[in-house]
Amino acid sequence: MENVKTLSFVEHLVELRKRLVIAVVAIVIGMGIAWSFSNDLLTFIEKPLTGRTYLTEVKVWAYQQVKSHYPAVYNRYQLEKEVSVAVRERKLNYSAPLEPFFVQCKISVIAGFILALPVVFYQLWRFIAPGLTGKEKRYVVPFVTVSSISFCIGALFFLLIIWPVIINFSLSYEDVAGLQSWFNLSAYVNFCLRLILLFGLIFELPVLALLLARLGVVSGKFLAGKRRYALLASSIIAAFHADLITMFVIMIPLYLMYEISIWVAYIFARKRPVIAPGQA
Repeated sequence: MENVKTLSFVEHLVELRKRLVIAVVAIVIGMGIAWSFSNDLLTFIEKPLTGRTYLTEVKVWAYQQVKSHYPAVYNRYQLEKEVSVAVRERKLNYSAPLEPFFVQCKISVIAGFILALPVVFYQLWRFIAPGLTGKEKRYVVPFVTVSSISFCIGALFFLLIIWPVIINFSLSYEDVAGLQSWFNLSAYVNFCLRLILLFGLIFELPVLALLLARLGVVSGKFLAGKRRYALLASSIIAAFHADLITMFVIMIPLYLMYEISIWVAYIFARKRPVIAPGQA
């Protein structure tokens, strides 16, 4: 059995402060880089307001390719109806001085955090490293890589799939109830950024399960036995969002990530050493 370094409580606090400082500096640097394209990110977030989602753009592009290469097929199946999506010009509104500036700061901070994810996860690993064996410490590169990619996949999944659904559902009340949308800039962006972080963390669940399973802290059997609590926790987290649609689009992916975590724990669980009779 390899020796594991033990730190005192004060040493833990000093180490934690050091890791937090490095992570914050990395995020600030990332914020500075993200500032130059923060307006482009805001435009990207606003895209669903036009009524055309990102998937619709891909669909239109695909049909245009069919039109240019196979015009007979395009005309036979009347694919022009599929690309004639009504676009409505909607703009976000603000009512306070410097509100757009502070929104730009928030977008830059979140984008900077995502850019700094490898550094953040590396600092997290360095903080827990004293409690790991030499063999376990070699997982640092896979941990940082998979964690960063998983967070980005979660954020993109939300922006490309979930966010347009939420906005299109909200805009549907203009036709159904005869209402007029008048989205506030801060409320719109804050809602989006909060869910980006939430979905990024949701997609970290399998990575966390893998890490804990390799350390022998949890097992697939243990996680499988806690399904009812996972469903309850998913419902509680989703309940913090007012509308029913948002609750479901949060609860379902969150619980699905828990199910994936169970299989990850089963597959990557640490193999227990076989104890021969008489060695116990």
